[in-house]
Amino acid sequence: MKEGKFSILLGAAFLMATSAIGPGFLTQTPFFTESLAASFGFVILISIILDIGVQLNVWRIIAVSEKRAQDIANMVVPGLGVFISILIVIGGLVFNIGNIAGAGLGFNVLFGISPLWGAAIAAVIAIAVFLVKEAGKVMDRFAQIMGFLMIVLTIYVAFSSNPPYGQAAAQAIMPVKLDLVAIVTLVGGTVGGYITFAGGHRLLDAGLKGKEALPSVNRSAIMGISVASLMRIFLFLAALGAVSQGVALDPSNPSATVFKSAAGILGYKFFGIVLLAAAITSVIGSAYTSVSFIKTFSKKVNRNEKATIVGFIAVSTVIFMLVGNPVKLLVFAGALNGMILPITLAVMLVAVYKKSIVGTYKHPAWLTAFGGAIVIVMGCMAVYTLINLIQNGI
Repeated sequence: MKEGKFSILLGAAFLMATSAIGPGFLTQTPFFTESLAASFGFVILISIILDIGVQLNVWRIIAVSEKRAQDIANMVVPGLGVFISILIVIGGLVFNIGNIAGAGLGFNVLFGISPLWGAAIAAVIAIAVFLVKEAGKVMDRFAQIMGFLMIVLTIYVAFSSNPPYGQAAAQAIMPVKLDLVAIVTLVGGTVGGYITFAGGHRLLDAGLKGKEALPSVNRSAIMGISVASLMRIFLFLAALGAVSQGVALDPSNPSATVFKSAAGILGYKFFGIVLLAAAITSVIGSAYTSVSFIKTFSKKVNRNEKATIVGFIAVSTVIFMLVGNPVKLLVFAGALNGMILPITLAVMLVAVYKKSIVGTYKHPAWLTAFGGAIVIVMGCMAVYTLINLIQNGI
């Protein structure tokens, strides 16, 4: 494989993974580890399986149709693409407010500056990525470097926290506790909402499309899930080590407690680096993918894509400065994207059997069955989650 092509595949994989690994990701994992302990390993295992089924279906269908998700949806039912785009952009905006807030907190941890000033600096960095001439290449490389840095530091903290590995492995197969809300939130936070389409749209924009590209598309999708899953597993182990030793996690910043209890002040500074890297890359991924959903509906937006992305980041930053960012917002954002997921995946599975959309392509029966099962399971769990969130006033 040529270096340029591999770079595109790796870039799309890391764009998807780092879009998922944001402040919400860092908040949700210790949040649920504290309540489920080692049984949270089972939730992670189930979410990884569901993540793979979602991404393989969606990325392949985007590639063979050579169209973005909203255009595919409009060909299934006129106007459906607009509706889905609205859901995606709302979910992306909610997540981005949390991403900006997380970046501000990262600067605060590292340098002691105000989170508001930190958020503003982070927004400027994210905007700068899109203002350079080769924005796509810069975005890909930035995501790769930050993704690698986050994983290395989290692995160090995971080993430092000395978690009960045997218990984690056993309960990943036979859990003592089970929480459907946790599954919906994790899947939604990893491949729900805009994240579902981040890598697929990036490959399309880079010109990697058509049936001949499917092996490469599969590889990129699996790489993306692998990176996000690796980060999730080691963050879970780090949190489990802290919880198992009786450490009470700070509800306003549970991940900071995990890193600090495992490696002291150095761990706390590592947390600042991980949070900052996770937040800025998620800001970039959220803005890029959300705008990719609306640019086909407006020639003006399409002509001024970079300016629209800059505006999306700026609006997210202003909203954060006005309303703040409680932990519950980040957990809710994951659940919201989890509820959007069965709708968008169902539309894609219908589309793949329309010749007007995919031509002569024949979708593997096992992937259709896998995707259909995910739609049903996630749909039922999404309804349960919605009722639960309403009852708990979240």
